[in-house]
Amino acid sequence: MNNHGSSKPSSMKLKHTINPILLYFIQFIISLYTILTYIPYYFLSESRQEKSNRTKAKPVNSKPDSAYRSVNSLDGLASVLYPGCDTLDKVFMHAKNKFKDKRLLGTREILNEEDEVQPNGKVFKKVMWSFTAFEFALNKEMVTRDKCNLLLLEFADVAGEMEVILGSYNWLSYEDVFVRAFNFGNGLQMLGQKPKTNIAIFCETRAEWMVAAQACFMYNFQLVTLYATLGGPAIVHGLNETEVTNIITSKELLQTKLKDIVSLVPRLRHIITVDGKPPTWSEFPKGVIVHTMAAVRALGAKASMENKPLSKPAPSDIAVIMYTSGSTGIPKGVMISHSNIIAGITGMAERIPELGEKDVYIGYLPLAHVLELSAELVCLSHGCRIGYSSPQTLADQSSKIKKGSKGDTSMLKPTLMAAVPEIMDRIYKNVMNKVNEMSSFQRNLFILAYNYKMEQISKGHSTPLCDSFIFRKVRGLLGGNIRLLLCGGAPLSATTQRFMNICFCCPVGQGYGLTESCGAGTITEVWDYNTGRVGAPLVCCEIKLKNWEEGGYFNTDKPHPRGEILIGGQNVTMGYYKNEAKTKADFFEDENGQRWLCTGDIGEFDPDGCLKIIDRKKDLVKLQAGEYVSLGKVEAALKNLPLIDNICAYANSYHSYVIGFVVPNQKELTELARRKGLHGTWEELCNSCEMENEVLKVLSEAAISASLEKFEIPVKIRLSPEPWTPETGLVTDAFKLKRKELKTHYQADIERMYGRK
Repeated sequence: MNNHGSSKPSSMKLKHTINPILLYFIQFIISLYTILTYIPYYFLSESRQEKSNRTKAKPVNSKPDSAYRSVNSLDGLASVLYPGCDTLDKVFMHAKNKFKDKRLLGTREILNEEDEVQPNGKVFKKVMWSFTAFEFALNKEMVTRDKCNLLLLEFADVAGEMEVILGSYNWLSYEDVFVRAFNFGNGLQMLGQKPKTNIAIFCETRAEWMVAAQACFMYNFQLVTLYATLGGPAIVHGLNETEVTNIITSKELLQTKLKDIVSLVPRLRHIITVDGKPPTWSEFPKGVIVHTMAAVRALGAKASMENKPLSKPAPSDIAVIMYTSGSTGIPKGVMISHSNIIAGITGMAERIPELGEKDVYIGYLPLAHVLELSAELVCLSHGCRIGYSSPQTLADQSSKIKKGSKGDTSMLKPTLMAAVPEIMDRIYKNVMNKVNEMSSFQRNLFILAYNYKMEQISKGHSTPLCDSFIFRKVRGLLGGNIRLLLCGGAPLSATTQRFMNICFCCPVGQGYGLTESCGAGTITEVWDYNTGRVGAPLVCCEIKLKNWEEGGYFNTDKPHPRGEILIGGQNVTMGYYKNEAKTKADFFEDENGQRWLCTGDIGEFDPDGCLKIIDRKKDLVKLQAGEYVSLGKVEAALKNLPLIDNICAYANSYHSYVIGFVVPNQKELTELARRKGLHGTWEELCNSCEMENEVLKVLSEAAISASLEKFEIPVKIRLSPEPWTPETGLVTDAFKLKRKELKTHYQADIERMYGRK
């Protein structure tokens, strides 16, 4: 069935157009250079290849269903970062005492705002940043402003089109954050918040989010997290299910999202805005009071603690109820205890070598997502700085950055960064489009360097000259200092992973985990440059494979065991809030009292103990003739085409072929239409049968070269002129496809493509 191996370098090489005689001469020079540089390299360093080939995890016994553990935790799973620090307030106290005056949370200063009236009459708020110009990637035009908006995902500022001007980063020390969190927590207590009761945070990723979270951890308030991009009904569901009386939010979200639904949340009493008072107060129902975070902090600072002793959390107490955006149905609240989070970040931290005070992390993904929250808590507990950003201000040509000003990565120069594959895929496509527009000489130089470095990486060698002269500008796109990119949330294609390794000159720590496992499961080791894998189990958990007969996956399969991935360990969460049936379906305890999570994902273990994700139970469809099609496999094979921005494959058991919904790349599709002599507006091109057929030809060629079976190749497609964003409800906040919603949205097209009237 679906069996992805590590892609061979030859299959990912770029094609050049160099005269054969000149090519022989260039190859001779390269070979000479390689031999001369290899000799000192061989004697001075241990090959990355040797480290990569080491066994990373082993089964704990000889049975087929045995759990695999990291070789560093064979004798027992790790569960705490520091001795005695078994709750999150203790972890922060330990970090505060150790790093006291060191910088922790950074926010860019707003210099000034200016309103700019657009041709359509819209007012565009501009926040101007006074900086020198900085070339973005290979050329200033590499990523257009509109592209960058899509490229870096509309995660943070749901208010939309607003440009701002910022200065340098202002920093809060560990001590500053501790005092602010302590006073804010006490202020919430004065407003009536009780220990072990729920309080919601519905806010963009920013320093105040982390301060509020630390306050809740200290005072044992259960923090309910909601994505800033959730729709109204989902927000109402989360707030009412958790029965919150207090919510922490921003002015922007209060005006754009909460104002319209406050009346549907009858228990709500206090709204705390993190960034000052909103302009109007009259619309709120009677009994709801709006405070600023600063006012609540001041209340807490003045209040006496004599009559209100601090209630310390226990390791088993709920720290966070995290609502997953979910690719199916209404959001579910995952109950995560203090001990769950600590176990998870203990496992993650072990995979980041030399993590410490020299590191700078850039935070821009939603803190309501387990990947970002875990990454930031890892940094906070190890003395790293965290500088805040947003998808619209991340890079020099992001949508909110004034032309000639510096984006956040140029200003902060981070060493660590988390990303979802959607971001990396778009960076890859845009850089490659730019390479194709270069002069013949530049393009061939880039391609030769790219292919040479790919060969060297596959042998475990580094390429300092290529890094310095050829890839320096591309690397500058993310500030120039990135030493590790953490990737999670969805599978990353081998082509994109190798591109990031080559052009950004750093390893990609590809991870696998779920909200239900506290984000922890596996992460690849930094010297493992194999593609198509997610690494060995973290030291905090163990993983076993369970037979799935219907899909034909068994843990006795040769040459590699396969099956449904089960994760066990202290990072496995407590279950779903007020949903016992779903908790019983997805979680169980073994005879030793250890909790296990049934993930629904299908995995395969390599001989060195690294895991590959090869399928998903929900993605498997049986066609009319009995063949099984993995929709995820079909999408993975086609989504990296320059012509494709996004794709969803669809099939059902009443028909014998696969169909697809495609969001085409506007520039590539327009160019294809021009070559084929087709004209019209963007909508007209997407609705054109001729255009559908032309795109289908490109897809079919790519599918054949990706070794898809004939029955797996889409036979008909629908081109969508509109991109799929979290706001449309067709993808989750991590840009995973919502298949049920996509099916409903395209129902008329499904009937057309399957020939029903």
